[in-house]
Amino acid sequence: MLIYHGSENIIYTPIYGHGTSANDYGKGFYCTEDSELSKEWACKRNKNGFSNCYELDTKGLKICDLCSGDYNILNWMALLTKYRGYWQRKSIAEDAKDFLQDRYLIDVSEFDIIKGYRADDSYFSFAQDFITGTISVQKLSEAMRLGGLSEQIVLKSKRAFDQLTFRSYEEAEAALYFNKKEARDIKARREYQELRPSVNRLDEIYILDIMRGNVSDEELRVF
Repeated sequence: MLIYHGSENIIYTPIYGHGTSANDYGKGFYCTEDSELSKEWACKRNKNGFSNCYELDTKGLKICDLCSGDYNILNWMALLTKYRGYWQRKSIAEDAKDFLQDRYLIDVSEFDIIKGYRADDSYFSFAQDFITGTISVQKLSEAMRLGGLSEQIVLKSKRAFDQLTFRSYEEAEAALYFNKKEARDIKARREYQELRPSVNRLDEIYILDIMRGNVSDEELRVF
């Protein structure tokens, strides 16, 4: 598969073990299958950057696809609460964070690659609203599809890094792609504001419902 990594630098050889653990899924090499989206990420600080293109040989690699039917959105939330800050304290969010990690946290150490949502800017605030009980899991699921952010692909193991081959790069101009990134975020926030106050249905599921044991994992599998 071809994947793209947006950066202010040309990265010919990504180095296993580098990077920060405060990303969505901890340390790893974060990529996308969308070259245009990688250019937005490359210009996130309003500086020119590069879309680095790689070929990934997935043969023999174990892939955790968080958007598949094997998992639900709470598995993603559990990982997010483990690695990302800031989460509100002295509120339901603190108890919800502990609950999600106890009940839904996946051991990703056995996987070479993780595929899943990217909690970028506005999307992280949507996740925070869910964990504080402001929105239902149904609305969170809808919100994560706003703005067309797509999924990210994260290389986690040395084996995955070893099966990655640099192919090419393209320049990304901040004058174009920083504005595209900002416009995507604004669009997602605007759509979210329209979604959030919409009429709540009686069958919508909130974090408190899940914590109280009123919802089965089977019911959550569709989200």
